Amino acid sequence: MAARSIASLSLSFGLVSIPVKLYSATESSETIRFNLLTKDGSRVKQQYVSEKDMTTVVPRSEMIKGYEFEKDQYVLFQPEELKALEEDASHVIDIVSFIPEKEVDPIYYDKAYFLAPDKRGGKPYSLLRAAMRESGRCALAKWAWKGKQYVVQVRAAEDGLVLQQLLYANEVRSLTDLDIEITDPTPAELKLALQLIDQISQDTYDPTMFEDEEKKRILAAIDAKIAGKEVVASPHAGEEPGAQVIDLTAALMASLKRSPAAATKAPAAAKVAKAADAADAADAGNVTAMAKERKGVRRAPKTEGEPVAAPARARARK
Repeated sequence: MAARSIASLSLSFGLVSIPVKLYSATESSETIRFNLLTKDGSRVKQQYVSEKDMTTVVPRSEMIKGYEFEKDQYVLFQPEELKALEEDASHVIDIVSFIPEKEVDPIYYDKAYFLAPDKRGGKPYSLLRAAMRESGRCALAKWAWKGKQYVVQVRAAEDGLVLQQLLYANEVRSLTDLDIEITDPTPAELKLALQLIDQISQDTYDPTMFEDEEKKRILAAIDAKIAGKEVVASPHAGEEPGAQVIDLTAALMASLKRSPAAATKAPAAAKVAKAADAADAADAGNVTAMAKERKGVRRAPKTEGEPVAAPARARARK
């Protein structure tokens, strides 16, 4: 079925105005919905009732929309007034600057749309796309749509232009709010991690490699239920998150051996593992030497209740 445009807009590029049509770039996959039923299998019906008496059913034809400006105080809008608000939205996507495409952190990405040239827009559309691809830059623009003004990114794809709605700064949380403690890995751990990354790396992203396995599992359970079988929960392997303290180096080495690419890259993995063992041995030697130096030092008696410090190696693995 041919795609249907959502709106006819104008993309403003300096004094050049490019007529474009807007198309949704994504579509939600069909979700699995479970209906609410009574215990005898009859469907239930949702109704809206007035809060005044909690019994009077209000049909949709008698509902209007309102904005709560104070507690239980509403300013009411008629349907034609709401339509007027939407019609006041600008049909112009106004480009304000061009920046390197990679400068926009994907965390700011919201909904994506496709832009296609409208009548008499083919030549300036193609020019803008070619210029952005040549310069490696994308456009930042302002666009008012359905009662809200958006900051949008317009970027050149291989087959056309993509309009990406961007979130405002106050709509994105900061990682600094989480007080994450960053620790430095040992050189051996870092080498092993880099080796593991190299083993399972790909140069491109192919979205067809992935499918919704949870959806398949639920649909299979529904088919089994239709066939008269009972749905039984499958056991989950492993422990609860955070319930097990592991040796990070040993876990990385085991991961390298389990990797599908381990067979072809075994010599390199063995070399890195050997380096990790050497580093561990060096660490152990340093600890032993330090212990010998301190052997003759008389320690002060510990105060009752004073916590015992964990070994240096153990602390490094936390």
